[in-house]
Amino acid sequence: MAAASQGSRSSRPQRPDPQGRPPQDGYGVYTYPNSFFRYEGEWKGGKTHGRGKLLFKDGSYYEGQFADGEIMGRGCRHWAASGNTYSGQFVFGEPQGHGVMEYKAGGRYEGELCHGMREGHGRLVDQDGRVYCGSFHNNKRHGRGHMAFPNGDEYDGDWVRDQRQGHGVLRCADGSTYEGQWHSGVRSGLGSMAHCSGLVYRGMWINGHPVGRAARTVILGPEVMDVARGASFTVRVQLLQDNGAVATSEDGRALRITAGVRYVQLPAFSEVSFFTVDAGRREAPIQTPFQVSPQLAPHGAQLPPLRSGFQCIPYPLSGLEPGAANASLPTGDPEVARTPDASCGQGDAPGGLPAGRRGSCCPEGCRRAERGCAQFEDVRLGPPPPGYHPVPFLDGPHQDASGRPGGGLSPGTGTPTTQDPPGGSRPNGAAEAEPGTEAPPGEYVIMIQDVTTPPFLGRRLPTAFKHLRVSARGPASSAPALERAPEPGPRRAAHPRGQASPPDTTSS
Repeated sequence: MAAASQGSRSSRPQRPDPQGRPPQDGYGVYTYPNSFFRYEGEWKGGKTHGRGKLLFKDGSYYEGQFADGEIMGRGCRHWAASGNTYSGQFVFGEPQGHGVMEYKAGGRYEGELCHGMREGHGRLVDQDGRVYCGSFHNNKRHGRGHMAFPNGDEYDGDWVRDQRQGHGVLRCADGSTYEGQWHSGVRSGLGSMAHCSGLVYRGMWINGHPVGRAARTVILGPEVMDVARGASFTVRVQLLQDNGAVATSEDGRALRITAGVRYVQLPAFSEVSFFTVDAGRREAPIQTPFQVSPQLAPHGAQLPPLRSGFQCIPYPLSGLEPGAANASLPTGDPEVARTPDASCGQGDAPGGLPAGRRGSCCPEGCRRAERGCAQFEDVRLGPPPPGYHPVPFLDGPHQDASGRPGGGLSPGTGTPTTQDPPGGSRPNGAAEAEPGTEAPPGEYVIMIQDVTTPPFLGRRLPTAFKHLRVSARGPASSAPALERAPEPGPRRAAHPRGQASPPDTTSS
């Protein structure tokens, strides 16, 4: 009975020492003199040893293993001020080793710690839902690691002080991939991006922006292209950087070719005055950057100044087939037509282009550029589409035998201006031209649009324009070119009438 009574007393918690001294051995409760700490648990030799719970006056606590008066071993620590809770290994009161930290603000870390900070390998889920698995140093992501973003993007590469820096690969949820150098969390240095639209950029990046990407599109050739009626022609395009150099770092940008016709024509270049369009087929006119010199007005009449260029209405092209970008582009430095930097007439390009690898087929009328160049071959202007009615000049044929302008406007109509509506009524007594299979002579516009879908880095290039003049007999018999610069090269001396030029004595 005595032994049983003694065992029963030892199993009950010991009362605090009446003199304020901590318990010596066994289980006991002790409030420290500063009254900030209160311990309940096992003691050995007057020190906390074994399993116990240390409570703090502010509501924080530690519950777990103690050794020789120190928090040592496995336990759980809660901080009342931050609301964070850690479960894992402790060394001298600090989280150290492997453990799990739950953050009140959201997030969770599981991995290695040293002196209470993340150190070594671990997995961190932050309050924004980003998941990082990799190396840590001094509580920050540092070294090699992988991060998965809530939107589906993934990054695998180097980290320095919580930022992507060094070499890494970013795979976006839309299918785009960037591989290259990073600095301070942004793409910086040499790198390549395979965009989900099919565009590929390889080159230098600065602060997240590709240095050598295209900024504008130009159509090569003279300022005014002269072609014969019904003839095909080739359109060559270059993508230029801000500094004027060809954007050879780009492949796969989708370009679409379209055409328009000037709906108020000049009699010097056309056999029709303008097109009337059925009400159900009218579209908004497209503003072009092309000006008309006053000296080219018919019969010496002065045209009103065109501050923003004439307007055109859409016109169909024929002979275009789906295809990839042409690699066999001409070499050399052909003349580059002046193309305005402003996006004149540029609207939202239609979507629906398939995203894919570089060189994939494009819809009709589209090509993919390679090394900043593209080429459209065998392009023809089609016949007037249904609903388009060309209205001829009433004074007869457009040109006489000498090729000079012979037509004029009907009485009462005056000189046509760009202020006339595209679907306006015909002049009094004018008859509609018979529909044909070819575009009538006149002034047209070729347009190259960037239809890369989705746009590369959220931006499309402005539309490029080329002035096209179709003549009845071909370029040799057409009217003078509008604002065309004189051809370079020395002129040969003129000889008096009746004298032949001296024979060429140079040997081949």
